[in-house]
Amino acid sequence: MRTDRSTRNTRTTCTTRTRALRTAVATVAASAALGTVLVTSPAAATVTAAGSEPGNCKTSEDPSWSGWTDHDQLGATLRQIEQTSKGRVRVDVAGRTTQGRELWAARVGSGPRVLMVTSAIHGNERTGTEALIGILKDLGSSSDPKTAELLSKVTLVAMPMVNPDGGELNRRIDVRSWDQTVAQFPQLAGAPRAWYHSLSGDGIDQPGYDLNRDFNPDLNYVPRASDLPGKQTDAGFFLSPESRAIRDTYVKMRTEKGSVDAFIDLHHMGPCERITGGPQDGKLITVSLDYPPLGVNDGAKYKKQWPKLDQDKSRRYALTVANGIADAYGEQSRLAATGRYLHPDARDYAGQGRSAFALNGTGTVLFEVRGQQDDLGQRQRGMFVQSVRTGVESLMTGLATGSADRVDGDDFFKLPDYGWETTAD
Repeated sequence: MRTDRSTRNTRTTCTTRTRALRTAVATVAASAALGTVLVTSPAAATVTAAGSEPGNCKTSEDPSWSGWTDHDQLGATLRQIEQTSKGRVRVDVAGRTTQGRELWAARVGSGPRVLMVTSAIHGNERTGTEALIGILKDLGSSSDPKTAELLSKVTLVAMPMVNPDGGELNRRIDVRSWDQTVAQFPQLAGAPRAWYHSLSGDGIDQPGYDLNRDFNPDLNYVPRASDLPGKQTDAGFFLSPESRAIRDTYVKMRTEKGSVDAFIDLHHMGPCERITGGPQDGKLITVSLDYPPLGVNDGAKYKKQWPKLDQDKSRRYALTVANGIADAYGEQSRLAATGRYLHPDARDYAGQGRSAFALNGTGTVLFEVRGQQDDLGQRQRGMFVQSVRTGVESLMTGLATGSADRVDGDDFFKLPDYGWETTAD
């Protein structure tokens, strides 16, 4: 049950956060029980050793982002991972974008519990792609019995780049005109454009969708002219090939396994937010976490039509991520500068993928890493990638051991924010 905000201290003290973290079975201890290892790259180890946070936040007008994996490189890397794994990792084409680029889904493990992860649904948010590549490489190549045990309990399905058309332009939205949409769905002729379709984006004069508004909890939904243009609090319309490919992958796994236990959506946020409260009060946040934004009283208005909604499960999974990162690196590490993402009680985005899947009974977690690539370029890449990777691995381990189901979801609210709740109150 969610604790009412008026009873919570929004400027969490170090003591309170420590208590929250210790309510869970430590993810590192769980990893030891399974024998899984949260790998720290040399770059990340250097970041950890560096200790203190910089005193200011520097952004660039047009930073270089050429060092991040692009779509062609991702395809080659996934093929190599599949080949090297000798069939342990299976890579499929789940769909194609309007411009014809592949949307890959990589699967590893045979366990009954399913974790599905998507990244780069906004094209200028790239950290998750790199984190998923690292996870797939290790799970595909590790030969120890402990990894085998993990993969016997969990099936991971990773879609590392679900908006490659937008990624090629280093912008948020995809590339798709309204005329192309109507050509595919002629029943929409004469209808107004969907509210989340834009004629340009990030200074680039090409139309496209904010793909993370294009989902509907009715996974069989077919676009109807009478539903357009819709509004921000409405479900989306599955108008893009990217959102349909994600939906189809989700449905495929649910059909095969009976359910998709957890879904993670990897994103980026603004570049200069600072933590309010907790052991890193005043320091730049690294990763913020969230459960689905479905309005007041934990989405009460949706419960009659969507009775499988379980907001506390999503909070348990988000807390498992935060606990795992803190236990891996220590509460004072920049890698562990985690907090709660913007979530006023009335925030309602039914058209986001995490919301649509939560309404179908999946526990969903949003990762928001500080700074898009058009803000920071490649700066602090190693730290951000490692934090995301450890967070994803922590939830995978928590699902395998059951520790993710035993934490207290209310303790999620003891994590600090970055000023938004204190200001709102």
